[in-house]
Amino acid sequence: MTDNTALLIIDVQIGMFAEDLHLYHGAELIATLQPLIKRARTAGVPVIYVQHEDQNENEPLWPAGPGFAVHPALQPAPGDLIIHKRNPDSFQDTPLQTELERLGVKRLVIAGLQTEFCVDTTCRRAFSLGYAVTLVQDGHSTYDTDLLSAEQIIAHHNQNLAGWFVALKPAAEIAFTE
Repeated sequence: MTDNTALLIIDVQIGMFAEDLHLYHGAELIATLQPLIKRARTAGVPVIYVQHEDQNENEPLWPAGPGFAVHPALQPAPGDLIIHKRNPDSFQDTPLQTELERLGVKRLVIAGLQTEFCVDTTCRRAFSLGYAVTLVQDGHSTYDTDLLSAEQIIAHHNQNLAGWFVALKPAAEIAFTE
């Protein structure tokens, strides 16, 4: 998996963890992503962080605000790529595809936030662009809505994306050395 693989961490930014937002299993998400990122780095797999840029200064991911930074428990290391986006699609109007081509990446392992928006959209777009995509089954999260709990949203997207758009794997089964 290492020769042409990259790990994509989407929108795991401080503002997404605000107490009033009630991110589903936020601490567990961080605990899942930390060893995944470490295994990728150990295997020489590029780690790419995507940061969402809100366009309103009152939003949690405003670029000049404290919530914009990558969560401190997952800080990018020297050499990690950082891509800024303004849309749910990590490829739209960003240099992501150019960077992946430069690195020779053909396979993406995707994790992050928010399940039904940026994670879903990026998985589908990556598939449409010809990438082999692995979605980290326990490596993405979201918030409850008026209609569905976060747990239901996550399960629904895992089921809908698996098989057609992504290979679904728990983080513990992703070794980056295959």
